[in-house]
Amino acid sequence: MIKTHRLLLVLSLLTVATIVTAQIELRTEAQASAATGDNTPLWLNANKYGLSSLEKFNGYLRVGVFRPLIADSTHRWDYSFGADVAVAANFSSTFVLHQLYGEVRWLKGLLTIGSKEQPMQLKNNRLSSGSQTLGINARPVPSIRLSLPEYWNIPFTKKWVGIKGHIAYGMQTDDGWQRKFTEGIYKHTEHAKLHTKAGYIRVGRPDKPFTVELGLEMACQYGGTSYSDPSNPVPVIKNEDGVKGALRAFIPSGGDVGEGLYENKAGNHLGSYLLRFNFNYDKWYLGLYADHFFEDHSQMFFIDYDGYGKGEEFNVWKDKRYFLYDLKDIMLGAELKLRNFRWLNNIVLEYIYTKYQSGPIYHDRTYNLSDHIGGLDNYYNHYIHTGWQHWGQVMGNPLYRSPLYNDNSQIRVLNNRFWAWHLGISGKPIDQLRYRVLATWQRGWGLYDQPFTEPQNNLSLLAEAEYCFCDFSSMPGWGIKASIGLDHGQLLGNNFGGQLTITKRFNLWE
Repeated sequence: MIKTHRLLLVLSLLTVATIVTAQIELRTEAQASAATGDNTPLWLNANKYGLSSLEKFNGYLRVGVFRPLIADSTHRWDYSFGADVAVAANFSSTFVLHQLYGEVRWLKGLLTIGSKEQPMQLKNNRLSSGSQTLGINARPVPSIRLSLPEYWNIPFTKKWVGIKGHIAYGMQTDDGWQRKFTEGIYKHTEHAKLHTKAGYIRVGRPDKPFTVELGLEMACQYGGTSYSDPSNPVPVIKNEDGVKGALRAFIPSGGDVGEGLYENKAGNHLGSYLLRFNFNYDKWYLGLYADHFFEDHSQMFFIDYDGYGKGEEFNVWKDKRYFLYDLKDIMLGAELKLRNFRWLNNIVLEYIYTKYQSGPIYHDRTYNLSDHIGGLDNYYNHYIHTGWQHWGQVMGNPLYRSPLYNDNSQIRVLNNRFWAWHLGISGKPIDQLRYRVLATWQRGWGLYDQPFTEPQNNLSLLAEAEYCFCDFSSMPGWGIKASIGLDHGQLLGNNFGGQLTITKRFNLWE
């Protein structure tokens, strides 16, 4: 990956030197945070693409050079690049190579190579608590990504049906952090690969007031070498890599090392079903959406085959009998935009429930008991891989408590059974000033196999104001952002803090 990064940087510099007619932007940023309590409050840390820290006193200096894609349909092809680095204090690493990528667009298709921030789909990126699968809470993973980033209208549908999506393969970069965090003793995985894919379909013309969007997001962590507690009979596992590993990540198949008779699927597979209804009018917009998360087929298909025989036929399909699961675990949200109100122009309300996880019992058919029940899904965790995290931050919704909070040296999400209410509001009183407020109430039960003795509650708040000395639609310029955050409760502790961010953007040439 280091060689790839160097090559991308050289290509980017050559492009800048030879084509001076394109707009090149230089972004600089300085941020400082201070808090009382045990940690930085949740919403001063979460959903920042992993460029954040839980330490009570932290900060960074950041600089980036970017060449954006030209939003012009007359250009059949275009390119872009970005290099974005930070020097940080009290982060998981002092030097952060946050983004380094090159892109080539041909018509609607886009090829991206490198590390790049990718926004959430079908949710408000400033006000939502976060997507359950492909979120914005962890550092970008260096990848090769082929995508349709914007809806492409399917021919002969008169723009009534559009599709977009992506497929990507990459490798996580947190090997050193994992070894340090686990003290080289507890479970961790080195050189883990990451595969993601997503497809979205829009039904309804974009110029009409009503449209429906449906999506499927899927991901798989695979490959690399997994190390577990030395007391484990198999302390080192070499996971399947190469072409075969990549294919089994793309089409879930095979099995992990040592599964034998009860072979499931190789790697850590997970995903979400997404649905959004859009009501778009001149004075207001209303979006209603859902995000259902799944860790395996029990919550993906809501059904398991349960008609195995008895005795010596315990592994033979005998009867037409199935086990049905409930649709309980889901995020439900609503977003209201008031186009003629400046002081309060956007409201997001979300409800999240994750307690079911296909039930508290996992049982596969045996010689003496032929019933098959696929419970204990244990969201964001995996018994071989280190779960849905990168650099200690979950890669989905930050209300699943990230391993970075743990003080037991274990990379594990210790609270994945919870329900929560989340509210986000924003406004823009004048062109140069905008604000947002986030408020989240959460009640957690821990894990099925490691429950809290009593349910734990948590309240997290954020108030943030941002002033741009030009205006937000006509960068470049100076900007300053001040934020205060609070946590109160047993889940995250009692924390209070502030954060100050100063930015300056330059157009190097146009």
